[in-house]
Amino acid sequence: MATLSFSFLSHSCFLRRCAGLALLFSSAAWAALPIDHWTQASGAQVYLVQSPAIPMLDVQIDFDAGSRRDPAAQAGLAGLMAGATSYGVRASGKQAALDENALSDAWADLGASFSGSASADRLSFNLRSLTYPDLLAQAAELASRQLAEPLFPDAAWQRDRPKHIAALKEANTRPATLAARAFAQAVYGSHPYGYETTADTLMHIGVADFRALHARALKPCAAKLSIVGALDRAQADALATQLLSRLPSTSCAAQPAVAEVAALTAPHQQQLAFASAQAHVLIGQPGIRRSSPDYFALLVGNHILGGGGFTARLTEEVREKRGLTYSVYSYFMPGLHAGAFTIGLQTRPDQAAQAVQLVHQVLQQFVAQGPTEAELQAAKDNLIGGFALRLDSNRKLLDNVSNIAWNDLPLDYLDTWTAQVARLTLADVRSAFARAVQPERLVTVVLGAQDATPEPAQAAAAPAKPKAP
Repeated sequence: MATLSFSFLSHSCFLRRCAGLALLFSSAAWAALPIDHWTQASGAQVYLVQSPAIPMLDVQIDFDAGSRRDPAAQAGLAGLMAGATSYGVRASGKQAALDENALSDAWADLGASFSGSASADRLSFNLRSLTYPDLLAQAAELASRQLAEPLFPDAAWQRDRPKHIAALKEANTRPATLAARAFAQAVYGSHPYGYETTADTLMHIGVADFRALHARALKPCAAKLSIVGALDRAQADALATQLLSRLPSTSCAAQPAVAEVAALTAPHQQQLAFASAQAHVLIGQPGIRRSSPDYFALLVGNHILGGGGFTARLTEEVREKRGLTYSVYSYFMPGLHAGAFTIGLQTRPDQAAQAVQLVHQVLQQFVAQGPTEAELQAAKDNLIGGFALRLDSNRKLLDNVSNIAWNDLPLDYLDTWTAQVARLTLADVRSAFARAVQPERLVTVVLGAQDATPEPAQAAAAPAKPKAP
């Protein structure tokens, strides 16, 4: 192949055009593409969706080293270490070291990108590149160096730590931040899902901690690679091998188990004073693990309750009928452990008590009686009709493949998704909510109102059960 002479600008623009062109291809056809899965000799697991229409690829490499494994005194360590891999790479053999500016320039010259991040459950690294052989080979080589040989210079961390602390202090002036923190602490208790990154935890983190976590967590045998792009299986296998080639090939000992999120035994109400034009309300409790067999029933039920926008029951009762808020929502956040079930809204401080009371009543009724047949059918139609939007870009498809990989879901998960939704009955949704949600044991956090403690039969009349037409 002739050497390509694209500039960085043309590379970048082409990548953006590729992402845009992906929207023109049938998402349904993408869902029908098989997910190929194999385990390499190193123990690394590879998941591949071949998407040959455009010459690009997206790769995500996941390790079981998310923030749930951070020490409490060093909350934020995983995410900071992942980000600090961009500070540069060490010298290796005849390859010179690259500081952060040289590393950034190297990625710019390739028109590619590589970054690290951490969620509660996983430590992730993402590569995006064109698949022209000369470009991909260089991108894979550079990614393998950044993944395995980060420089972690102390000067860069000493420079950036005050910036992180300043950002935290600024965030602590926002009512939404304060309400979310109180809610997480009440829902999760001492579980790592509730750990909070603070100025103090940042002061307990140094580059030696970055290096120790990197050495402990990043091993080929612990990696799950999700690949979407214009590669066949042999090419994807070679790419996965190269990306992990510089990591130490040591065995993977079983990691310590992380305890499950404890169920609440009693309701918890918290009133936070704050001079705000709006009261911020968060209501919820520990929800479900992603592996729960109730996942689809709760997905559909929550769409009816508060996840379906203007068609949701909470919106109808709290916004449309009573005008207590502009927006009210609910969602489940399942993970390797029971992520929070959350209902949120903002309202005038003098209306907070009425809004809280009404939300509790709507939820109690929904858990006790479930949706109507008309609500269930409308939710299923909406979710099934919108399924293609979950797959309308390489990035979204990669998110779905990595979700399958991380949670050990069936390889035909995307092909059966709509059928899983379509088969649900009223009894399925009602029983799933009865198992997952206990309205008598809710966390209620209200910031910015004088008194919004929920009391039975106060402030708002119970909503009438919707009638099927």
